[in-house]
Amino acid sequence: MPGGPARAILVGMDRAAVIAMLRRADETPDLPRLGGMARANGVVIASERFWAFARRDGSITEGAMPSPPAFFRRIPLVRGLLRLGLALAPLFRGTNVARPRERLLLAAAVVVPFSLVFVPQSASVPLAIALAVLLLAWLLRGRTLFLHGAEHRAIAAAESGSLLAAWGGLARPSRFSPRCGTNFAALVLPVSIAADHLWPLPVAAYTPFAVTLVSLGLTMELWQFVQTSRHRTAQLFLIPGLALQRLTTREPSVEETQVALRAVASVLERELP
Repeated sequence: MPGGPARAILVGMDRAAVIAMLRRADETPDLPRLGGMARANGVVIASERFWAFARRDGSITEGAMPSPPAFFRRIPLVRGLLRLGLALAPLFRGTNVARPRERLLLAAAVVVPFSLVFVPQSASVPLAIALAVLLLAWLLRGRTLFLHGAEHRAIAAAESGSLLAAWGGLARPSRFSPRCGTNFAALVLPVSIAADHLWPLPVAAYTPFAVTLVSLGLTMELWQFVQTSRHRTAQLFLIPGLALQRLTTREPSVEETQVALRAVASVLERELP
């Protein structure tokens, strides 16, 4: 999946350039859809084509998102797994976004759950819980909780046309997001339990792998449907994740919000003609 090399900008956009870009974006009616992730020392913001990692020290790393073949984007379940992989692309492809040790830990967190099928069932659940706790502790260390809230606020500001006001602290869009990965995580468990109980094929050695992949794909399909549906019943699926965000986010300062907004400005500078 070609994505192009990442490039580091030691200083990043200066304050005047960021403000000019945010003002221009506020005047643009249709901005690209943005997502992101928080790190202990900064915020990643990504569109479908570009990503940027803005650090608290003012530096920025930029890169292009991988572009999988359009054919796979149309296949149910497969397209969901692709979205999951693309969400992690800046961590694995970006220069200085994650250290080699962190990438190894993240890769282990992805692979280890599949290996739990070879562990006795009495031990697999405690091990899975321990792994989840360790992963969350790593993901949410340092100022990550505050920068997670800043990431959500910056994206909400882009969607509400209040980027410039958010930069100055005059607007404070919600730090809770219906598209946050926390919402996805809250849906995975019930979907996985249902898939395990309703699996129609005879149990075989590959069954745990298949159930896990199908569960992730189904959860992503459900998550995408909930995000785009305006029906109130569909919105009920967001309640657990939004409630969980009270634990995974904290109210960011104006300075932390500006870190996320610099990443937004970097992405939009390349997105807007």
